[in-house]
Amino acid sequence: MAEKKSNIECMREWVVEHKLRAVGTLWLSGLAGSIAYNWSQPNMKTSVRIIHARLHAQALTLAALAGAAVVEYYDHKSGSKADRYAKQFLPMDPHTHKE
Repeated sequence: MAEKKSNIECMREWVVEHKLRAVGTLWLSGLAGSIAYNWSQPNMKTSVRIIHARLHAQALTLAALAGAAVVEYYDHKSGSKADRYAKQFLPMDPHTHKE
């Protein structure tokens, strides 16, 4: 009988399969949150608020990309990714070209 996966394990698998979507979503939510925070600050020009929001979102994106790189490195080291790719590709015949 297979064990039921926890919510965290299901989320981890989704992030591993959809890295770009996860980073994009994190960037968009970081930008929106930063704009909301900066808009609550009085005596700040709109252009400065937008620049600060963009900088916060970029920092969050870099952190997310670093996290994705760590996950990718761990997957390659553990061998789970190599096993998954081996199933997708058929072995190629080295003598398919006629000379």
